Amino acid sequence: MAPPKNAPKPGRTLLALFAIMVVMAGLAVWQGQTKPKLGLDLAGGTTVTLTAKTANGKNPPANQMDQAVKIMTKRVNGLGVSDAEVAKQGSNNIVVNVPGEGQGRVVNLIGTTAKLQFRQVFAVADGKPSTGAAPTPSASPSKSAGAKKDGGKSPSPSASSSPSGSASPSASSTPRGRALSGAMTAPTPKPSGSAAPSATPSASSPLGQPSAPPTAPTQEYPGVTDKAVISQFEALNCYSGDRRAPGSNDPNRKFVAACDQDEESGQAAKYILGPVRVLGESVSSASAMPPNAQQGQASWSVSLKFNGTGARQFGEVTTAASQAYQQNPSSPQAQVAIVLDGQVVSAPSIREGAITGGTASIDGPPDSFNQQYATDLANVLKYGALPLEFKQSSIDEVSSTLGSDQLTGGLVAGAIGLGLVVLYCLFYYRGLGLVAVTSLVVASAITYEAVVILGEGMGFRLSLPHIIGLIVSIGITADSFIVYFERLRDELRAGRKLRSSVENAWKRARRTILVADAVTFLAALVLYFLAVGGVAGFAFAMGLTTLIDVVVVFFFTKPMVALLARTNFFGRGHPMSGLDPRRLHKAQDTSAPAARTTSQEA
Repeated sequence: MAPPKNAPKPGRTLLALFAIMVVMAGLAVWQGQTKPKLGLDLAGGTTVTLTAKTANGKNPPANQMDQAVKIMTKRVNGLGVSDAEVAKQGSNNIVVNVPGEGQGRVVNLIGTTAKLQFRQVFAVADGKPSTGAAPTPSASPSKSAGAKKDGGKSPSPSASSSPSGSASPSASSTPRGRALSGAMTAPTPKPSGSAAPSATPSASSPLGQPSAPPTAPTQEYPGVTDKAVISQFEALNCYSGDRRAPGSNDPNRKFVAACDQDEESGQAAKYILGPVRVLGESVSSASAMPPNAQQGQASWSVSLKFNGTGARQFGEVTTAASQAYQQNPSSPQAQVAIVLDGQVVSAPSIREGAITGGTASIDGPPDSFNQQYATDLANVLKYGALPLEFKQSSIDEVSSTLGSDQLTGGLVAGAIGLGLVVLYCLFYYRGLGLVAVTSLVVASAITYEAVVILGEGMGFRLSLPHIIGLIVSIGITADSFIVYFERLRDELRAGRKLRSSVENAWKRARRTILVADAVTFLAALVLYFLAVGGVAGFAFAMGLTTLIDVVVVFFFTKPMVALLARTNFFGRGHPMSGLDPRRLHKAQDTSAPAARTTSQEA
């Protein structure tokens, strides 16, 4: 008799499961990671103490410290680092623990203040001190990059390799796409009405040599009314020491002097920047974008979206910069500086009109503005600026807090628990218990592969709470097997044949299994979102293994039992199969041990 068309095909189900396991193993090998990553308590990591800085030197407000802890926690989660700890210590310290070695970069990003400001440029010069001397010309132009108009292609100013004394629309650029006006590239600027700073000797001989004791050259800074900032700008040295000029991160100052964030090809520029036109609080989202050759974008970039207020303010500052460019293409006021923590990330010229679409882009040369830089910058901007500035009081690489002995003890405890479950299954279910043991092995293999893949893809690290959750899940997984096996035995006690009993028992058992696992998963989900630290790690492991339990029961345990039911060993009810009808009936009715003997073959 031919089997019905809708008859289950357990062999195909098992092959599908094994194919998934092979794919997961291949993915782990492709990622280059075949062992789980360990957390701070098992493998050590990096610990840094951040101390808040205040203007008056007193302790910061408690609410600002709490807000800083929340933002740092969001940043570390956004970086995909699992099992990191951010905690307030005392009234002005925050301690950050990041698992794994070489996590200094992550710690630095967590503690970055990330105050973003958009200011119009009023003067620009080479980063060397210019007090008493004319500005040093820029000599090594490189690619420029800047703000995009509604996500379009950013303008690329042409670079002049042979500076001349006259200003021209061409502009060379400094690190990270900071376009410089012709005044900076000119070797001997002359006073003029343009926005570019210029200088000329007050007295000179026909050969250009001073005929009298030299006097300080006169610089012109159109629009700049703060003489203290002018003096600071001229004396500022962006090639040594701290690049963060005093007051450059203060949004309340009308004019500030600032340096480039870092050097590019040995160059760094300094700027006089006008009032803050847009604050980082107006950025609604930030994301790292890959290069786009079709739009002429050769490097990674950070795409910014403003809220309504920010879009209006950004449109206003780009309108002012565009008008300045139309009047004088070499004017510094044609540039809008993107300032992060008091340092200029880029200062693109606005050449194609105002940007009113509510979007902007930060980009730069491909060799420095790479994927890591763009991703890190987008991450710190995405979650907002810290309400306080912090300095690193200490940073240390720490060893494991529990050590190999505790890890070994946990693994031994898990092995003992697993061994007891195996012995119980074999003793009580006999041959059927082998299905339970094999199911546990398959579940363990899938769990191992999942932990390895999550470790490389999401930064998941195995800590002691995770291991405890995995050990507890052994009992949860075994419960699902027991529910199905007992339903199967009930069907056999009712006198039904084995192959039909396998399907009938499954229909009754799967509902119970799903309900039980759903309750466990919901409990783990609630615990994960409401708890922190180790408790959240325990909940994550328990939720993960609960999902794996459902997969194993549906795609391995049930199909395996269906296949074994077709064999003589199980089909005829061998005494060691665990499905012996005489033994099952004897347990139900000892008065007639052999009265209901029946063949169980299909």
